[in-house]
Amino acid sequence: MVSQPVADLTCGGRGVGCRMPRFPAALIRALSAFPFMILSLSAAEITVAEASHFAGLALKGIGKEFPNKMDHMMNSAADVRSPRELHPAFYGCFDWHSSVHGHWMLVRLLRLHPGLPDAPAIREALRANLTRENLAVETAYLKKPGTGSFERTYGWAWLLKLAAELHGWEDADGRQWASHLAPLADAFVGRYLNFLPRQTYPIRTGVHANTAFGLSFALDYARVAGHRELEALIVSRAKEYFGHDVNYPASWEPGGEDFFSPALMEADLMRRVLEPAEFMAWWEKFLPTLPLALLTPAVVSDRSDPKIVHLDGLNLSRAACLWELSTVFPEGDARRIQLSETAAKHAASSLPHVASGDYAGEHWLASFAVWMLSSPGAVRLQ
Repeated sequence: MVSQPVADLTCGGRGVGCRMPRFPAALIRALSAFPFMILSLSAAEITVAEASHFAGLALKGIGKEFPNKMDHMMNSAADVRSPRELHPAFYGCFDWHSSVHGHWMLVRLLRLHPGLPDAPAIREALRANLTRENLAVETAYLKKPGTGSFERTYGWAWLLKLAAELHGWEDADGRQWASHLAPLADAFVGRYLNFLPRQTYPIRTGVHANTAFGLSFALDYARVAGHRELEALIVSRAKEYFGHDVNYPASWEPGGEDFFSPALMEADLMRRVLEPAEFMAWWEKFLPTLPLALLTPAVVSDRSDPKIVHLDGLNLSRAACLWELSTVFPEGDARRIQLSETAAKHAASSLPHVASGDYAGEHWLASFAVWMLSSPGAVRLQ
């Protein structure tokens, strides 16, 4: 069965502030009803209009100090301070980690589209936030008593993804930002090296603390930056945590506030640490079949609820993982086709809702959309 043409996901050239058109409801219902069918697909790329749209959301968020949900240990009354005082680089976007990945997204979009109309505004915002002085304050914060578990490991992973994006970028601003960020990245590398030997069991949740996610982006950074000690430790721990998993109960997913699939995040990590043949053997034992729960996009009933809207993030991160996983299998392999088409369904379900009009999702979902569309193997429904 070949799908009918659907609306383009771009903003039709209208730029920042437009609303991305929704896929027809009938199509979404049809896609959910048939978990495995032959769809009409095309290679995914982030268009200029989309990049401008996503950038507008991040630019609005990274300078917005309130509302703010802080991960902050107060040891005395002297620690009662505003988000911007404590985190002069990453004070916006409702919470620290969302601010970090908002900055990552802006760098990513600049690299993809250097001539983006929003490029001057992006550079101005990044120059203001990613100063040596601001990032020195961020690094010093980690030395305060009681901050050992600050943003562990979700925020750590996103900070290293930002550092990886800046690494080796032949751009004058990019080189300066990378230099300014390096001490903070080094501090989080040190935290991984200190923490992982002590973490006896992985955390298999569908939200921030998910161990597989925290290891995946950190491993990418270690390989980009040539940090062999961190790479070796992550590969070792990943195999110890997940290498013997079989018959994973993925039919229990999703949880009601998940933005990760524990099953797919684990598999996407193991794709990174195992050779292709090893991975395929592991995959056949881990998930012999994909249950309907993983084939069907999550239903998001209320995009103004900050926990329920996590499920849009789940659909986007599932798509990212599914597309990444599809690349392990040969062209024409039924598993590759199923994974890719399932990813496209998930993308179609939530990508149109990145800008819902409510800050509950708008402060962070664009980063997940850019992560997803940057995935190797990403395609779109036609």
